[in-house]
Amino acid sequence: MKFKRGTPTFGIVLGIIFMAAGLLWIRFGFWKTVLLLALFAVGYFIGAVDNKTQMLKDTVNRIVPDKKPVPIDVRETVTREQENAFRTGKKAEEAEEEE
Repeated sequence: MKFKRGTPTFGIVLGIIFMAAGLLWIRFGFWKTVLLLALFAVGYFIGAVDNKTQMLKDTVNRIVPDKKPVPIDVRETVTREQENAFRTGKKAEEAEEEE
């Protein structure tokens, strides 16, 4: 018995799964069915995954990658007034008022 996509066995199993989901939806409603499927997924995760910590770390790192430090180009971020104020030792607001 081959269980690959495109075989009759796969079609029958997928049909049974969708029929069960439809019957759950009709019997319990949408949100209760979603809750049942979510609880099933959590139970499957707890029972089937060996290294849960590493799997969770990999999943989180895929979703939220590490921030890489972005170098600051001082020439782009510092205004001319700020540069003059830095050279003279005054605050930028004071340098603007004098001009």
